[in-house]
Amino acid sequence: MKSIQFKEKKIAYADNGVGSAIVLLHGFCEDKNMWDNFIKHLKGYRVLRIDLPGFGESDVFKDTTIEEMAEVVKTMLNNESVKECTMIGHSMGGYVALAFAEKYSKMLNGIGLFHSHPFADNAAIKNRRIKSCNFMKKHGHFDLLKHLVPKFFAPKFAKKNKDLINDLIFRASFYSADGIIAAQHAMMLRKDRTAVLKKSKVPVLFIVGLEDLLFDLKDGLEQTYLPEVASIHLLEGVGHGGMFEAEKECKNIVINFLNFCDQN
Repeated sequence: MKSIQFKEKKIAYADNGVGSAIVLLHGFCEDKNMWDNFIKHLKGYRVLRIDLPGFGESDVFKDTTIEEMAEVVKTMLNNESVKECTMIGHSMGGYVALAFAEKYSKMLNGIGLFHSHPFADNAAIKNRRIKSCNFMKKHGHFDLLKHLVPKFFAPKFAKKNKDLINDLIFRASFYSADGIIAAQHAMMLRKDRTAVLKKSKVPVLFIVGLEDLLFDLKDGLEQTYLPEVASIHLLEGVGHGGMFEAEKECKNIVINFLNFCDQN
């Protein structure tokens, strides 16, 4: 594990392999270790994974924003002298990838949205986030995790993989409630970034689970028409965690996308 300082706060990250750089960004209530098994398939690449503020081994940032998270990623890349990379984000990590692309598009040769999208929260989602924050302030975050994490997966997969779910809940239980609340606020206040995809000069990967309980399928399909060059994958029987639910298929999708980005 490596670390950097950002505004006097510690940010943890991992740097593995040699080759073209790929940055993997985790989602909400996850950390860099969610990619542990997945990166075993990415031979021939330099894979950088980061703990976004408030998650994993990184410090909590009060009143953080998606834009600030993107600056944290930029600081990590600067520290490792990475000038160009492919950036793939899961869920919240996708929001960060798009914020990064908006400001540092010349550093990217590809963008991947793994169960993510460019749209801002609507009123109903904002209200749900506010309720979850109020719940955590009153009861802590463990009960919230027990309710949330199973929804990362399609019902059939969740039923058969309780050990995985319990492990993810256990790992997330060590995060600070303040960090989780800060991330909720950051997502709630993020702006719409459809223009980033419309203006993208690099290929964009879309991985959409057709049984995603946390993601509006309409949004998932609508976004695929935005960029000029898109690699679109709709996964049957998959929810919000394709890297676990369909590891082999997602591995092949990502490798093919990386190869395509390297050739363009």
